[in-house]
Amino acid sequence: MQKNDYSNLSKEELLKIVEKLESRKKYGLIWDEEKVKEQFEKDAENALPVLKEISSKEITDKDSSKPVNILIEGDNYHALSVLNFTHQGKIDVIYIDPPYNTGNKTWKYNNDYIEKEDSYRHSKWLSFMNKRLRLAKNLLKEDGFIVVTIDDYEVFTLGVLLDEIFGEQNRLGNVVVINKKSGRTTDKFFATSHEYYLFYAKNSEFAKVGNMAVSGDRAEEYTFEDNISKFKYRDFLRTGGYSTPEERPNSYYPIYFNERKNIISIEKISDSIEIWPIDSKGAKRVWRRTRPTLVEDVKKGDIIITKNGNGKFTVKIKERLKEESKPKTVWDNPQYDAASHGTKLLESILGESRAFDYPKSLYAVKDAIRLLLNDKESPVILDFFAGSGTTGHAVMELNKEDDGKRVFILCTNNENNICDEVTLERVKKVIRGYKNRSGEQITGLGGSLKYFKTKFVKKYSNGDDFKTRITNECTEMLCLREGVFDEIKKNNHYRIFQRGSKTLAVYYSLARTSLPDLKKILEKIEGEKTLYCFTLDPIGLSKSEFVGWHGVTLEPIPQKILDVYKQIYEY
Repeated sequence: MQKNDYSNLSKEELLKIVEKLESRKKYGLIWDEEKVKEQFEKDAENALPVLKEISSKEITDKDSSKPVNILIEGDNYHALSVLNFTHQGKIDVIYIDPPYNTGNKTWKYNNDYIEKEDSYRHSKWLSFMNKRLRLAKNLLKEDGFIVVTIDDYEVFTLGVLLDEIFGEQNRLGNVVVINKKSGRTTDKFFATSHEYYLFYAKNSEFAKVGNMAVSGDRAEEYTFEDNISKFKYRDFLRTGGYSTPEERPNSYYPIYFNERKNIISIEKISDSIEIWPIDSKGAKRVWRRTRPTLVEDVKKGDIIITKNGNGKFTVKIKERLKEESKPKTVWDNPQYDAASHGTKLLESILGESRAFDYPKSLYAVKDAIRLLLNDKESPVILDFFAGSGTTGHAVMELNKEDDGKRVFILCTNNENNICDEVTLERVKKVIRGYKNRSGEQITGLGGSLKYFKTKFVKKYSNGDDFKTRITNECTEMLCLREGVFDEIKKNNHYRIFQRGSKTLAVYYSLARTSLPDLKKILEKIEGEKTLYCFTLDPIGLSKSEFVGWHGVTLEPIPQKILDVYKQIYEY
């Protein structure tokens, strides 16, 4: 990088530079953000994003109780901006698989592929991620989570960035996922066989992480089986941390063993030997159980005592194979192989090769999401780097397993027709069913999908004119915010939508002549009712206009939308 020449600057100019340097943060990531402005900022210059539904791409399910999922086509920054109005504080889990910034022309920035020789490569990636992650954080519920996948190219910078945005105290774990057991043969020194899943909570005080099914090599360790379960033998002597009598006094006691009758007791019995928890170096240790628990284990037949060739007795306990256990930080399961359960699965669904580079294993994504939902009712899962649509597929598979009501929101651009030909096509086939490459008919999982595209409302000099135009263009955003999509009435002044017990009405005109008519209609409707009403007043709606309205929640537009966008767009 070229050094700056300060020799000709005035005193005032030098003082400004010093003040700027002293105001910089003392710890954390610092990168040259001013030189890496993004294309999306130019696209949205003097304009604000809204959503437009593409009804021709909608997928419907006859079962109205099935979740309505969402696919948004557009730059994910603009999609996240819209979601900051529609879903702020409503998302349970964010799962994203961002560009890994390998430098091998796998990621575009400002319409140019990023190469290894680009000296601003890391700055561009950090700027790109920083803007999106900060918007994404606003979307999470207080007990929500974010999972970000990455590999060695940016794992260190991403970790510091996530610590900075979400807080180091909210880092739950960094998981190594073995996604290519054989390793990459193209690597120069070490054959990479893994990637990382970085787990963060919005607020770790409210975080609850579930258990994982025991599988793979760990399950194979349990080579014995009785009428209860599979098991393996484990030394009853505790070693390592908290294994001394001072630390666990209740677990330091003798075990009495009558070898001839094979009787184990915590009380002294005839013809018995006394076995103390002493390790191979003669140090005092403790047993894995207290006396009362040992008695129960003996009754179940879970304790055995053996004698080696030197006449020494060893106490062992049956460690039973649990269906689930606390998740570990290394995930090694054949189902996480990205080639078999990512690339080949996608090819089987779409019927073509190389439709998308490096899709994730469906099962790795399922397990990551499953861990974080903890039996929530109708949780919402967001992926704003949707790519091949694996996250949507995973959510539908999870719903199939337990008849769940999980909902997904996917966001992706349409570069090289990825949204049309890959993301949407995969979701459509998984919902409706398809024939795989072997000719086998795969049953559809069911569900509905709404397809939206980001567009922009230009801002001209007249502020009132802009408010009018954005009000006329915000209907789909309001439907998404309320989760109500089925239109039942429309005229020049208002529209009414329903889904289940919820009703949404939108009134677009400053002329209030049709308000009495709308009031009569809403009075006849049962359930939850919300009216969004156009007003130029930034303070809100006039109460005098709504005297006698009962059971209807009133919301002013477009001011609520503009208030959100003021926090996002500088202009």
